[in-house]
Amino acid sequence: MILATDLDGTFLAGDAAARHRLYRLVDQHPGIRLIFITGRGLEAVMPLLSDPAIPRPDYVVCDVGATVVDGHTLQPLQPLQSMIDAHWPGEQVVAAAMRPFTALQRQDVPQERRCSYFCDPATLAPLRAQIQAAAQALGCDVLYSADRYLDILPPDTDKGRTLAALARLLDLPRDRILVAGDTLNDLSMYTAGFRGVCVGDSEPALTAATTGLAHTYHAQAPGCGGILEAIEHFALLPADDAWLKPPAAKRAEGADLVMLYHRMPFDEVMEDGVLVQRPPRSPNGIIPSLLSFFQGGQTGSWVAWGIDDPKRGPFQTHMAVDAERYPTLTAARVPLTRQEVDIFYKRFSKEAFWPMLHVFWERARFREDDWQVFLKVNRRFAEATAAEAAHGATVWIHDYNLWMVPATLRELRPDLKIAFFHHTYFPSADVFNVVPWRREIIGSLLCCDYIGFHIPRQVENFVDVVRGAMPAERLSWESCAPRFLTYGCAVGLDTMTTRIRVGDREVALGAHPVGTDLRRIHDVLARPSVRNDIFKLRREIGARKLVLSVERLDYTKGTLAKLEAFERLLEQHPDRQGKVTLLMVCVPAAREMTVYRTLQNQIEQAVGRINGRFSRLDWTPVRFFAQALPFEEVVAHYAAAQVMWITPLRDGLNLVAKEFVATHGIEGSNGVLVLSEFAGAAAELKGAVLTNPHDPADLSAGLLQALSMPDEEANGRMRQLFGTVEYHDVDRWGREFLDAVKETGNA
Repeated sequence: MILATDLDGTFLAGDAAARHRLYRLVDQHPGIRLIFITGRGLEAVMPLLSDPAIPRPDYVVCDVGATVVDGHTLQPLQPLQSMIDAHWPGEQVVAAAMRPFTALQRQDVPQERRCSYFCDPATLAPLRAQIQAAAQALGCDVLYSADRYLDILPPDTDKGRTLAALARLLDLPRDRILVAGDTLNDLSMYTAGFRGVCVGDSEPALTAATTGLAHTYHAQAPGCGGILEAIEHFALLPADDAWLKPPAAKRAEGADLVMLYHRMPFDEVMEDGVLVQRPPRSPNGIIPSLLSFFQGGQTGSWVAWGIDDPKRGPFQTHMAVDAERYPTLTAARVPLTRQEVDIFYKRFSKEAFWPMLHVFWERARFREDDWQVFLKVNRRFAEATAAEAAHGATVWIHDYNLWMVPATLRELRPDLKIAFFHHTYFPSADVFNVVPWRREIIGSLLCCDYIGFHIPRQVENFVDVVRGAMPAERLSWESCAPRFLTYGCAVGLDTMTTRIRVGDREVALGAHPVGTDLRRIHDVLARPSVRNDIFKLRREIGARKLVLSVERLDYTKGTLAKLEAFERLLEQHPDRQGKVTLLMVCVPAAREMTVYRTLQNQIEQAVGRINGRFSRLDWTPVRFFAQALPFEEVVAHYAAAQVMWITPLRDGLNLVAKEFVATHGIEGSNGVLVLSEFAGAAAELKGAVLTNPHDPADLSAGLLQALSMPDEEANGRMRQLFGTVEYHDVDRWGREFLDAVKETGNA
């Protein structure tokens, strides 16, 4: 069958259950083709095409029949479109002919090959003949509908005639076409002789005009429910068609909270041919916090990928996380081959999305083949989640690697409450729109009930992208102060959107900067081995000041610019030579990620140049370690350093800054934090010395300010910083995020 349907009041209307049932039927049934036929302009239809909850049409007929495009490519359908174009005199010509009729008000909506106006019946009555004559003189038709809308169209153009021409062009069987509408604007589809349904709550004028028409059914249910009635009434699908079966009954068992994260809360290793768990080699302060939500007996699942390798034996879909501490938490492993992981995560996510998210769009490499792998992996995550979750469960999805999960998950399990937290920076529309699949990504995220970012600027950037892709209404907002800086840094903002409406869906938004795990740092500092390391570092540095830099090898971190700024400081302030040491810990990327090799060579050359210029027998200006240090050693370095120098060119947050503050706050010392104002943490950490990493002079000046800072000022700044870090720790972050999710309603 072919469903040719109007949109507003018809295919986009009806109760949620009916919409979900019809959309599922149309989307998945191999024997159904879909045609959108609407008065909207194509530009106004495009947002619907990126909404993953709405089936993608095979063809789109817009502008009351004046525009016909392929639903997948959006290219004009020829020769039908050219035939319509040939009889259209042009927008400016028609608008000029209508200008003398000052009572007509031009609609401010997208429109092509038509001119649309508002006009009430009383105003139109004395002008109707003159308007008709002016239109006929141009070879155009006039269509008046709903006692409000007046359209000037190409001749012989309306929804019914264009649909009939489309059916002839595509050789569609007319007896298998079902048209659906709800206003007098749709009347031409019924008079063209197709089987039709006037959905419930249709405009009375349409109901009256179609009462005597054969093959027209007047449904009781509005919108999608009425279309489903008509499919049954006309027997367009067999009564035993498997696709007509209602969705499965509600699932009572399963996890109440499902966590989707980029890795398991443990490392997996093979020992003697057996897959075993080991503590993570790279401890992450977020993971203990996320695990803590499963300590109270709440049933849960942690969904992450597992390597599916025949050499490892049969794939284990489920594993216990920690039977003693979290007896009700299960690890649900999504089977991926090593090649899929390499493409999905190490290559595509890092070479396409990572540079774009951090505003290095010129470095982004978008490949359609990789995107298809990304979609496949995200669908597997969604399917695994749908199988794990109890009815009405909360699903918490983490970061951009899983952007497309909400779309599939909402389709599979509309009962779930879906929350998403974006750990990386989120750019504004002028950057994000370079992504070829931007509409699909935004459409998927809008299937969530709640979306969280680190800071208000990232929330507003997301809203900026949404508003550039589809009509969106800002429902509520709040002041960013006093929680966040407003005008005091590059990522500051005064107000933040907290809820938007897109179509009939509302999505709540929030800013939740991730906190650090103070208990973990406190425990590390209490260890005798760490105390000994701190003592040795301080003795080694002596009277010199230690400037510390800890970061991953990445072009977003501004490492090279930092080295050049340090070199400039030593040049311009010779009195600092021999009195300050820069210790750089730069964690290298995985061997497979070749994109960073050139950068590492440049950094090593800069270190060699600086040390070659300024070194003395008893002093090396830059000490560079291209390796990952154990967390205990990192904390010891935090404690020994007088200055922490963090200068990313763009960063979602930067937890290293908070770990440094936490260390000195616990120690009662007064280290100085020099922080890029383009790091998300800059909007939160009042008391840091903010610096612009894109300004070489300001980079040097910020470091010099920290090195010259009186102890009283440094102490005051650290107290202010530690107050923020101590209160907004990682546990509070998790609680506040889930509390915000609980306050939202299902889409």
